[in-house]
Amino acid sequence: MVICGSTSVSVDRVTDRVDPTVDPFATPPEAKTPLRRFRGRLATGVTIWTSGHADSRAGLTVSSVIVGDGEPPVIGGLVGDLTSLWDALTATGRFVVHVLDGSQSVLADVFAGLRPSPGGVFAGLEVEDSAYGPVLPFLGTRVRCRLLETRSAGYQPLVLGAVEAVEVGDLDTPLIHFRGRYRRLDQRG
Repeated sequence: MVICGSTSVSVDRVTDRVDPTVDPFATPPEAKTPLRRFRGRLATGVTIWTSGHADSRAGLTVSSVIVGDGEPPVIGGLVGDLTSLWDALTATGRFVVHVLDGSQSVLADVFAGLRPSPGGVFAGLEVEDSAYGPVLPFLGTRVRCRLLETRSAGYQPLVLGAVEAVEVGDLDTPLIHFRGRYRRLDQRG
């Protein structure tokens, strides 16, 4: 174990390699509030929200999402107000929510800012610009939304959008976030 500032990193002394299964920036379980530990026990789908125009694309991984059917149908998510996504969706009033499958944890990490992405989060990806923001065509399940409102919801604002278009792709093994880690939900029987 090596201490870097206040962060500990697990290093194998024989090979001098960092253990990739240990997140050196993760909050230790004993330092988490009871509410955060409760939230970690709620398995949630993983989405990428996008907004902006061709010259100012923004995207963010969001797993705190709710969907309400009705007139209009509504989607909500917790989006940090210091993110480029916040700036783009409040400026344009439009956004796209994409659902990830179980093989896309690296993509989720890139859009969460947990992995380096030289050239930005959209670099090297197939992207189609739309009136709602960037569309990632390889993610077949998505909604296109019009911003309804934002409101305070703890440390991050809740973004509420009217769902104006729905595209449902073939998705049998979604990417799930549970207890601070990505997991696959495998369909059985």
